[in-house]
Amino acid sequence: MKKLASALLLCSILASCVNKQSTDTTTAADKNPPFDTYKTNFIEELWKTYPGWASSQGYHTYDSVLIVPDDASRAKELAFAKANLDSLKTYDLASLSDNNKTDYYMIENQLKSIEWSINEQKSFEWNPSEYNISGAFAEMLNGNYDSLDVRLHNFYLKMANIPAYYEAAKKNIKNPTIEHTQLAIDQNLGGISVFETDFHEAMKNVKLAEREKQAMEATAKESVKAIKGFVEWLKKLDNKTPRSFRLGKELYAKKFEFDIQSGYTVDQIYEKAIAHKKELHEKMYVLATKLWSKYLDNPATWGQKGPMEKPKDSLQLIKMVIDKISEKHVKPEEFQSTIEKQIPQLVDFIKQKDLIFIDPSKPLVVRKEPDYMAGVAGASISAPGPYDKKGNTYYNVGSLAGWDREKAESYLREYNYYILQILSIHEAIPGHYTQLVYSNQSPSLIKSLFGNNAMIEGWAVYSERMMLENGYGNNEDEMWLMYYKWNLRSTCNTILDYSVHTKNMSKEDAMNLLMKEAFQEKTEAEGKWKRVSVTQVQLCCYFTGYTEIYDFREELKKQMGDKFKLKEFHEKFLSYGSAPVKYIKELMLAEQNN
Repeated sequence: MKKLASALLLCSILASCVNKQSTDTTTAADKNPPFDTYKTNFIEELWKTYPGWASSQGYHTYDSVLIVPDDASRAKELAFAKANLDSLKTYDLASLSDNNKTDYYMIENQLKSIEWSINEQKSFEWNPSEYNISGAFAEMLNGNYDSLDVRLHNFYLKMANIPAYYEAAKKNIKNPTIEHTQLAIDQNLGGISVFETDFHEAMKNVKLAEREKQAMEATAKESVKAIKGFVEWLKKLDNKTPRSFRLGKELYAKKFEFDIQSGYTVDQIYEKAIAHKKELHEKMYVLATKLWSKYLDNPATWGQKGPMEKPKDSLQLIKMVIDKISEKHVKPEEFQSTIEKQIPQLVDFIKQKDLIFIDPSKPLVVRKEPDYMAGVAGASISAPGPYDKKGNTYYNVGSLAGWDREKAESYLREYNYYILQILSIHEAIPGHYTQLVYSNQSPSLIKSLFGNNAMIEGWAVYSERMMLENGYGNNEDEMWLMYYKWNLRSTCNTILDYSVHTKNMSKEDAMNLLMKEAFQEKTEAEGKWKRVSVTQVQLCCYFTGYTEIYDFREELKKQMGDKFKLKEFHEKFLSYGSAPVKYIKELMLAEQNN
């Protein structure tokens, strides 16, 4: 669907389409039921092809199946993609409802992405961290979707293919990147505890015949042996010509197109991010100048007789004020408990301001980040899929245990008193947790299953600004300054990712961008460099989605005037599941003009 030049033109065209459809309702109605049937069959075939994905979404029919990632399985994926792309061609797109058109586009994008990933990107050859089974097995132990007996039985059956899985991985890997090799080593070693500790703890809670128990424990030992064998193989791999972790301009642009599905090209988003960085610096300078006298104009602060002279360099001034305010942070041992206390406070604020409905029946559990997830991000959400709507949503918090004092202090200054609150807005309420609960309620299973990362991350970033706009933090200058710093992070994520993967940005230049222009602590900047070296395009999701959502909201406010209601906008926007923003925008405008 092409991005139209203006909302006025879009409304005109959509209104025309609605009028045209109303004259031929019978034809449109006849086309939609067959497509709905096709979608149901398509999803069932999808889960047969990707049983691990099915389990992650709460569809547990194939929990006992572990696909061996060899040539045969990739051939099956390509055949699945081709067959369904051919099937899509049999439907007249113009005669489908707006919701089905969007589903059509999302299915098509997914299928073409499968083909591109296998035939062109070929990350299964150079990214060893793709081979890590621990997370899927851990979710089977942690879930509450069935009895522990049933889950352990499937766990046992699924383990049977682990040795073959890692043997196939060894055959696939060719000239891997150094960075992904190390990540694979770290994460697979971290995941061994699922089989050596967690599995055995779960076994204590079920009654099994001795023979069955021995068979299961023997299989677990073979699984651990296979994982350790893969790790040792990676450590000893004679990799004289490792691939660069940089994706390259051509592959990067294509991956952006498939993953983000934005109304903008990657080059346009990059230019928007550059401009937004400049705007944020200007706003931050105004606030930092105001706060200078409060925090840094006191001689006692510096242990000298007179006040310190303000630096002429605006970025240096901003950094000095941020550094001073960042001294207010929690203790290392209180990091997770502080986050746990923030959740009910955020819920109360949203209720008080009537910003969006928060379903109290959907559990949110704050937990220490599992070892098998370590190494990419310090905080994340693990949400149940649309088939497991009653399952827990986990707010995973990175642990500071074992960190030296300097590293922990740097991290806590980054996630200071103010930013820690914004982090919880982003990850939990009304960010990821809230959005994903709504996504699971979407009447379109396609929109929930094929979650668009830019919409998901964009909503979380949008929610940060929305909360402050409605008075969260009492409009304190400190909170707004730290918010701008946090928003600068999303903006610079895009600049960093694009520059590293398409413009060969060096680590030195990346650290300069993150620490001097985005005011990040060294620990945070080092972590982001590691992240950009093992992921591609994902860091663009935040700014791209945020920009599209915020711009759309402002466009609607202008069109609707006094009729615009923020809560209604939020709930309607989220009702379409995790679809790309450009499609949600079209659906909402079509409904508004119907």
